[in-house]
Amino acid sequence: MDNTQRIDPALQKYLHTFIRSIQDFPKPGILFRDITPLLADKDALAQTIAGMAEPFRNRQIDRVVGIESRGFILGTAIARELNCGFVPVRKPHKLPAQTIRQEYALEYGTDTLEMHADAVQPGQQILMVDDLLATGGTMQASCQLVERLGGKILGLSFLIELAFLKGRSRLPGYDLHCLLTFV
Repeated sequence: MDNTQRIDPALQKYLHTFIRSIQDFPKPGILFRDITPLLADKDALAQTIAGMAEPFRNRQIDRVVGIESRGFILGTAIARELNCGFVPVRKPHKLPAQTIRQEYALEYGTDTLEMHADAVQPGQQILMVDDLLATGGTMQASCQLVERLGGKILGLSFLIELAFLKGRSRLPGYDLHCLLTFV
């Protein structure tokens, strides 16, 4: 299910001006989309948070789950905007209490994410947040963590989608929302 909200073209154009493109970072052949100029501008940041939260404003979200690391920045602000709690999904060995783990495939090899085992209760309504939808692997693994704990995912909210990487194909059945798309 893809219920992507239609974003005001003027807002999209405005937010695009704050995304810096850096060639060959973090390695040759990669065009990195840097959101730090957007985070530094109070108006762009406020409009980003409002835009990412808007499709879920009346959905009775219990928790926002944000993925390390920029998902923490956006996710906590969205949780505040939606008047709910925040849960971090982290790389291994970063959380102090009992955790559950989810391994996922990378282009070459695997990686692992963790969440506190008591972070989401069965039946809680969850909004998943990250800055970037690329291949979809990180978000897919994060959704699996939430669902293993019994959480009900009401939607996925991203600032940027790199559509050419087809990350949506790994996230079927979710209400997916992206403010900006790079094709």
